[in-house]
Amino acid sequence: MSFFSGKKVLLTGAAGFIGRNLLKRLVDENVNVRAVLHQRDLDIADPRIEYVRADLTMISDCRRVVAGVDFVFHCAASTSGAAVIERTPLVHVTPNIVMNAQLLETAYQAGVQKFLWISSSTGYPDTGDRPVLESEMMQGDPYEKYFYVGWMKRYSEILCRIYGEKIKPSMTTIVLRPTNIYGEHDDFEPQTSHVFAALVRKVVEHQDPLVVWGTGNDVRDLVYVGDFVDAMMISMEKVQGFDVFNIGSGIGYSVRDLLFRMMTIENSIHPCIVYDQSKPTMIPVRMVDTSKAKVMLGFSPSVGIDQGIHRTMTWYKSRNGSPHVS
Repeated sequence: MSFFSGKKVLLTGAAGFIGRNLLKRLVDENVNVRAVLHQRDLDIADPRIEYVRADLTMISDCRRVVAGVDFVFHCAASTSGAAVIERTPLVHVTPNIVMNAQLLETAYQAGVQKFLWISSSTGYPDTGDRPVLESEMMQGDPYEKYFYVGWMKRYSEILCRIYGEKIKPSMTTIVLRPTNIYGEHDDFEPQTSHVFAALVRKVVEHQDPLVVWGTGNDVRDLVYVGDFVDAMMISMEKVQGFDVFNIGSGIGYSVRDLLFRMMTIENSIHPCIVYDQSKPTMIPVRMVDTSKAKVMLGFSPSVGIDQGIHRTMTWYKSRNGSPHVS
């Protein structure tokens, strides 16, 4: 029998990148889901899905959506890429803090058993090229360009700890700190996408010149969205009380490496590549130590980077027609 059998699950941010992938997994496992939508719609029709429209910055809406649920996967968030953060660094602070605080409070009041929230590796201080441990979150300020969003994540994590550890009776709260997540249903819009999705679009469209923001030497640990969904499901089942886990591949890839892997898979004819160092970039290296998730959750990613790139490109082309030259 499935851990989720007979349970009601609340999924916020159901139309988003992670939410949409998680919703499909939950339905595939025959879970009854209350899926929260804000502005976007979803085209997934299934009797196990109860769609509700809500603005989670309104506490009355938070109370309404948590009523009668056992588990909460909180995937709703205000997010964007480097360009938006560079122009408006406070854009993600207030709405996320309000959403996170109110949903935690109302979930606790409603008797929710377990609450999983997606944090971020942006909260960590700069550790150079050394993988960072979960215990190092508060050992110095976040990297300067992540200062605003990093402290927002830290504050929300403290709220999770309060409900999962300090208040009695407690509500199990699980915090996952993913690295860069990529895959199907990612945001591929030029003004808001992260580096992986931006590169996929440029390679698939055979853009020439192909413009890359920064030097191309930035290093990222990436995790395929299907693997991240695995980590979410495992965590919800196994964790009791309060705990925090890094979720990543444990392998660093430079932007240049990712680009040439994509070009090889696409069989792209060597376009002119321009590294535009005037464009905004973020931390030069971000690596996380993933040993805790491996030991305590039994979680290790199963999709390698080349397989993940191929899946993402195939999905993008299926949704956006034949490639075209810009």
